[in-house]
Amino acid sequence: MWTNKKKVLFMLYKLTAAWLPTTQRFKPAGKIRAWWAKKMILRCGSNVNIERQAIFTSELSIGDYSGVGINCEIYGHVTIGDDVMMGPEVIIYTSGHAYSRRDIPMREQGSSEISPVIIGNDVWIGRRAMIMPGVIVGDGAVIGAGAVVTKDVPAYSVVGGVPAKVLKLRGL
Repeated sequence: MWTNKKKVLFMLYKLTAAWLPTTQRFKPAGKIRAWWAKKMILRCGSNVNIERQAIFTSELSIGDYSGVGINCEIYGHVTIGDDVMMGPEVIIYTSGHAYSRRDIPMREQGSSEISPVIIGNDVWIGRRAMIMPGVIVGDGAVIGAGAVVTKDVPAYSVVGGVPAKVLKLRGL
């Protein structure tokens, strides 16, 4: 869904707004980046904060009062709910490399099928967590720093590790 207009907008964003300071150093920077995002992505809710050097594609949808952390990378069709906190350097993928055939090199097999990622409301994603294709993160979940999430995360659970496992339920 890359129109010429979106290509130009993304290029201008990466050359200008993406390089503004973090919101800790310059409060309006996150709002300026969100203003740009509203013109480039599927949905950008109200009071969204996008931090310095965040990378995302036009298929992103982000809800009200949510944030994208410093140096985060969000690729493909990703839906982020309301009130989501995202630490720095979080990576979200919606596809990977195809590797099923043995008769040709993996580099020649292209990409796997796209599997959208859905992140519910009131979710906290810790620093350097990685969310893999097709994962659904339930409302109220907490994803620990450095976790690699390969399976769906139940609502109100705390997950961590590689691969991420449920460690406990919130509030119990």
